[in-house]
Amino acid sequence: MSRKLIAALLLVAAGALVLYSLRSGSRAAAPTLTVYCAAGLKKPVEAIAAQYQKELGVSVSLQFGGSGTLLTQLRVANRGDIFIAADEGSLADAHKMKVTREVLPLAIQHPVIAVAKGNPKNIRTLADLEKPDVRLALTNPEAASIGKVTQKLLGPRWENLVQKAAVMKPTVTEVAADTQLGAVDAALVWDSVLAQFKDLEKVEVPELSNHEEKASAAILNSAASSTEALKFARYMAAPDKGGLIFKTLGFQPAGGDKWAAKPELILYSGGVNRPAIEKLVQDFATREGISITTVFNGCGILCAAMKTMGDSTSPKFPDVYYACDVCFVPPVAEHFPEAVLLTEAQIVIAVPRGNPKNIRTLADLAQPGLRVGLCNAEQSTLGFMTQGILKSMNLLESVSKNASSQVPTGDFLVNQLRTGSLDAAIVYQINIQNQSQQFDAIPLPADKAKAVQPFAVRANSPNKQLGHRMLLWLQENQKSFTDAGFVWKGNTPAIKSSEIEVPEWLKQK
Repeated sequence: MSRKLIAALLLVAAGALVLYSLRSGSRAAAPTLTVYCAAGLKKPVEAIAAQYQKELGVSVSLQFGGSGTLLTQLRVANRGDIFIAADEGSLADAHKMKVTREVLPLAIQHPVIAVAKGNPKNIRTLADLEKPDVRLALTNPEAASIGKVTQKLLGPRWENLVQKAAVMKPTVTEVAADTQLGAVDAALVWDSVLAQFKDLEKVEVPELSNHEEKASAAILNSAASSTEALKFARYMAAPDKGGLIFKTLGFQPAGGDKWAAKPELILYSGGVNRPAIEKLVQDFATREGISITTVFNGCGILCAAMKTMGDSTSPKFPDVYYACDVCFVPPVAEHFPEAVLLTEAQIVIAVPRGNPKNIRTLADLAQPGLRVGLCNAEQSTLGFMTQGILKSMNLLESVSKNASSQVPTGDFLVNQLRTGSLDAAIVYQINIQNQSQQFDAIPLPADKAKAVQPFAVRANSPNKQLGHRMLLWLQENQKSFTDAGFVWKGNTPAIKSSEIEVPEWLKQK
């Protein structure tokens, strides 16, 4: 074979390879998710996974077992995308082991006694399980959530039942199956499992049935793509997708966000928070695979915008609201009924380095000819609080005469100080953070010098769970706030907006 012919054949082969590669590349390989799922949730999760693959083309590999058994596998294997546990204790264990991240509740379950239809042994109480003629099946608390939960609920009585039990199995479905087959007369199971066994009925006893547990999906740290894992978890939790399947199969859905392949979250935030959260919000959007519209402005402007929209069902109404101070929560409390106090920011008088005008107190801002920068009281939290501070000290009129600038946010005032058009300005310490070579900060009276920033999720937001995950994301990144100059407060529980205490001098008339 001649060299020319060989070269021609190689050229044809190369062209064919390139063409194949282009055609193959145009169809990206569909991702595969690996999910470890508690055995009692097998039927709904299998159905959801099949529907998800049909609708979105993503295949889901499912591995079933007792929650405790799966947790042991996860610790050893360090692989997979999602862990679906039947109880909150298993999720807490997974968190301690540092194998999980975000948690999305899927269903609510209660422990009950499973018996054959008609309850032939007439079992009504826990004491009836200890009768000599009753054959009892239990699950191993080291392997199955229902065993661990009932062991904790029953205390010393659990050991009596263990001694009495005819059999102990690793999963809840196995003891339910034994009961249906007649191998035993009763078993302790989740109420949701009974819908999968048509020949069984439940007996509720207060020692067990008054207790509820959430079955939840947790994103694993080993997930190949957090975006794909979170997307499937949102699908499972969505009331119009996975939630429908859970309900059809006899489960009580926990309630998730309305399904959207790429949800849009709208965040309203006071301008002071921007240095701490701007990158965090972008990182959160990337991890979740969502779109976030962020509006930074003075809280007076933000609240006015919400009032103009009126009805919170407007598609532009914010899902989450991170105010500059608690005094701007009451105006929108009906939409944001509770808040978490995340941070605290000091208010100071900013002056050029060296303090050439020798300003020491708020009263000094009334000096004749001084050019003072204040934020607009109707547009911003800082302006509103400044007005309240000055008014409470009988300085509002005298200082306002020197106000040569009134703007929506403190960063505008800092820019004017930098250019020399102002002699002093009342701003947040954060506005001049890391600029000590250019500015000095004069402290204000301690009882009036701080603003507290609350984070709130709208009560009727279609992305309510997403909003709460954003809150958790911010709480996990405390360093971003302290580096920006905030004082951290975010480890305290949420408080009702109606119970937020606003000083008398800051109450809005």
